[in-house]
Amino acid sequence: MKIVVDADACPVKGIIETVGERWGVGVVLVSNHHHRMQSDYASIVVVDGASQAADLAIMNMVCRGDLVVTQDYGLASMVMAKGSYALDPSGRVFNDDNIDRLLMNRYLSQKARRAGGRTRGPRKRRQLDNDRFAHSLERIVMENMDWPDGSGKS
Repeated sequence: MKIVVDADACPVKGIIETVGERWGVGVVLVSNHHHRMQSDYASIVVVDGASQAADLAIMNMVCRGDLVVTQDYGLASMVMAKGSYALDPSGRVFNDDNIDRLLMNRYLSQKARRAGGRTRGPRKRRQLDNDRFAHSLERIVMENMDWPDGSGKS
């Protein structure tokens, strides 16, 4: 397992690196060249500024069982189809029960904006969001570790 992060606007990179290092899980931060990233633990992949370049790079590097952290429902849907896990920075685990609804809501919001309507932006980030994210990340990593006894669990 590795953790791949759609890192351009990700507010939880520090939490991801801390959890990855604690569990010995590789972390890859994917960002376009407009964002400067540094890390003492994670690998950093820089892509060009073209639309969807980071998403394409993530799709090419992710494998079954990896975890992708992204706010992008479309990317989450695609990595799930590859057998990967997807988690958003507020701690919501994307799954078969919620992804279709999220994609439909995104489509309806885009349609409303194109017609001149207004939609609400994201609410202000709170410590609760960070705590929820850290808990979800830790749980996914622990449940998918390769334990010495081969069980997948401790």
